Amino acid sequence: MSDIVNDALKKYLRQLQLHPLRTKAFTAAFLAGFSDAVAQKMAGAKKLQLRRLLLFVLYGFAYSGPFGHFLHKLMDKIFKGKTGNETVAKKVILEQITSSPWNNFLFMMYYGLVIEGRPWSMVINKVKKDYPSVQLTAWKFWPVVGWVNYQYMPMQFRVIFHSFVAACWGIFLNLRARTVAIKKA
Repeated sequence: MSDIVNDALKKYLRQLQLHPLRTKAFTAAFLAGFSDAVAQKMAGAKKLQLRRLLLFVLYGFAYSGPFGHFLHKLMDKIFKGKTGNETVAKKVILEQITSSPWNNFLFMMYYGLVIEGRPWSMVINKVKKDYPSVQLTAWKFWPVVGWVNYQYMPMQFRVIFHSFVAACWGIFLNLRARTVAIKKA
């Protein structure tokens, strides 16, 4: 079994080297779909909502993977040749004041408009109501992930690491929402 895993890992790393954007997009797509499938099952779904799952896959492929790819390239360009804790801290702060608010806003809009198919006015009201607490919660969690990512992950693995943590984060948020719903019932 370990030979199969080692061979698959070598092939994956080769694709990551030859086609980094495409590989990161497919990886983000897979992890977004996996996260949604696990979240649906943990929420008690007897049968997976295939449309919803595919829309999460699309989001990972078309947005999350490519955005992360270009974000990390830009960060390395901005901080070219600079290393150390101070540089890592600056990268984390820059990411948290720019891409974190944008990503949370965009995801909430995508989720409401595309995945749930709600009307614009309803989605805007929900975003106005929930966005501040979502962003504050993100600022408590994601800086630690960013620090680990910039401090310890090689450039080619940063999007993959982020996508993996995002998949786990998505499951956590779903379970948290489910627990709140059960307590209110």
